[in-house]
Amino acid sequence: MPENFFTALDQTDLFYAQDIYVNGYADDILDDTFQSDTITHIKKVIDHTHALGRPERLVFFSVGDEINAGTIYRTDTRHPTVRNFNGNYINLTDRTPSEVAIAKLIDAAITYELQTYGVKHLYCHTSWTHIGPVKRPDLEVSEDSIFFPDFGDIICMNIYTYARGVISSPPGSVTGTTYQGYLEDLIAISSKPIIITQVGLSTSPIVPNPGIPEFGGNDYQKVASVYAQVWRDVRTAKGSRTINGLAWFEFMDEWWKTGDVDDELSHEDNDPEEWFGIYELQADKKSLSPKGGIPKTVQRLFANNIISPIFPLLQAD
Repeated sequence: MPENFFTALDQTDLFYAQDIYVNGYADDILDDTFQSDTITHIKKVIDHTHALGRPERLVFFSVGDEINAGTIYRTDTRHPTVRNFNGNYINLTDRTPSEVAIAKLIDAAITYELQTYGVKHLYCHTSWTHIGPVKRPDLEVSEDSIFFPDFGDIICMNIYTYARGVISSPPGSVTGTTYQGYLEDLIAISSKPIIITQVGLSTSPIVPNPGIPEFGGNDYQKVASVYAQVWRDVRTAKGSRTINGLAWFEFMDEWWKTGDVDDELSHEDNDPEEWFGIYELQADKKSLSPKGGIPKTVQRLFANNIISPIFPLLQAD
């Protein structure tokens, strides 16, 4: 993030989490060149954080986000015997090759920060429900390639109400939603604190794929209602104290998501990824306006948070 992001952060009482980009669509994440190049990038992000960031307000580093199922398939089939890892700080036994690959990156990050700066932040890898860790019939990976990001300090998961793995879950014990059902099954297999690193809904004017309900085309009232329901799901889930954080995705609409030429100049009506914001950017490209009652709903939920360990996070991509 640029320096002015942190200057603005200084004017708030927010904490932040720092994502470290890892190519989740790579051909093979255990490939030696991929590992070496990615570790070099990881070190640069850590250096930037200590030089220009606010490490005292940093909650955690997330090394990589949402590894693609195809990448997992290629990595696991090319390295079938790579099941264990003994690093400086992380040790794995009988895990998948893809889990070993990400664990190696996190271990290298921890080692570098400690050796260079004498401190260690929390570390995780942010995963998604399409590839595990809860076993479901609609996952995009085979059962022997299910990915569980539990080898960091905390378990970070992007958990969307309409996502694979969630919609196929049984009803929760209190609210009866599949979202709570997923949370309770995740909690049951987790031995570390969980942070829901992304949950939200897109308000894109067009729904490009009717086969994925709620992925785009949601009005502001629907989004606010789902936010409130997710909050109830989390607060009342069996074992809810295991969930230590939640980040609504996201603060404002953004585009140029894929890096296409000139895409940063247009807000595509048929691209739900560009419409997840709690606020929208006005025509002057400088000021924000609230999307109906969504911001007030978020404020109300956190204001009424008395005993829950959940705290708001501002994501820094």
